[in-house]
Amino acid sequence: MNFKEILQLSLSALGRNKMRTALTMLGMIIGVGAVICTVAIGEGASQQVASQILALGDNMINIFAGSINQGGVRLGSQATKTLTVEDSNAIQLSVPTLKYVSPGVGSRGQVVYGNQNWSTSVRGVAPSYMLIRHWGMARGSVFSDRDVNDAADVCLIGQTVAENLFGDADPIGQTIRVQNLPFRVIGEPVQKGQTPWGGDEDDVLIMPYTTVMKKLAGVNWLQSIVASADTSDDISVAEAQISSILRERHHLRADADNDFIILSPTDLADAQEQSGRVMTLLLASVASVSLIVGGIGIMNIMLVSVTERTREIGVRMAVGATEHDVQSQFLSEAVVLSSLGGGIGVMLGILGSSFLSSVLQWPTSIPPIAIVIAVAFSAGVGIFFGYYPARKAAHLDPIEALRYE
Repeated sequence: MNFKEILQLSLSALGRNKMRTALTMLGMIIGVGAVICTVAIGEGASQQVASQILALGDNMINIFAGSINQGGVRLGSQATKTLTVEDSNAIQLSVPTLKYVSPGVGSRGQVVYGNQNWSTSVRGVAPSYMLIRHWGMARGSVFSDRDVNDAADVCLIGQTVAENLFGDADPIGQTIRVQNLPFRVIGEPVQKGQTPWGGDEDDVLIMPYTTVMKKLAGVNWLQSIVASADTSDDISVAEAQISSILRERHHLRADADNDFIILSPTDLADAQEQSGRVMTLLLASVASVSLIVGGIGIMNIMLVSVTERTREIGVRMAVGATEHDVQSQFLSEAVVLSSLGGGIGVMLGILGSSFLSSVLQWPTSIPPIAIVIAVAFSAGVGIFFGYYPARKAAHLDPIEALRYE
């Protein structure tokens, strides 16, 4: 018999007991559907976090003051005063693979306009910071290098701050007070939204770093330096060069710890991707148990089918069917059962993922390879668990099979 005839016989045999066939496929349907849903949730979450991290900046490299060991105590980020404006200048001059470099210093302040006030963070940076972050302007313009040199009383106002102080009014050109000092609003960046860690990117005032250092924070050191590499491939090389420059400038011995920390969103994205991959694999592995249970159900039903159809098998062999024909028929029935269950499970998994995404607002993404693997795996389960019943049917003695009641 050819493949088409075997398939037709298999579908005909399965159609005789529609309810039993449907219940047997249920295990595969649930298993494949659960795998598709878990993979979709894990992949969607990983992609969302990775996109948020990479949206933080253009091939960005962050250098933070900290991680120095004092008296056996290892200080964390921004716990030391080791970074300076001169360090930032040296990095910009000595690392050729960097496009932009911006010093960074922060503070907090109560912002007042008229009878409205709002507590927010104040970020002191260079104009290049907005280029590093790919942060465009909704209204107004960015302050200039001359404003940095003059420590000018100007600022960019985040949209969260603008909404709480000005409502729907245009803040450009207005004067606000921060720590009782007047600042003129010259620009409003476009909305950034939340960070991967849940913070509000738009709840901020952005000023020249010299203004924050001299007039608000009262410091002569930097909390951070932000840089942007030419390409993502240049990040690791730039990090090594930055580390070498800072160690030399800070006169650190060869066996001394760094008094700075270098991080990039790419590192965070890679770590998150690896974590998401492990979690997705774990969830998919748990869901795959249903596939094994479904496969055992298929084996059980096929063994029952062999027993019920023993006389039929004897008749077929008596009229010329070979052992290969009988084995192929029963094996194809098992594969059809598992494949149909897998196909329906894929559709239910896609529908379930869409439901979670639309109703529960969970990000989901189904890689095409996951669908291919799910269907192939379900067919493989049919072959694995259908082989023994098919082999048993093929090795029945025709004489004994014909006498079977």
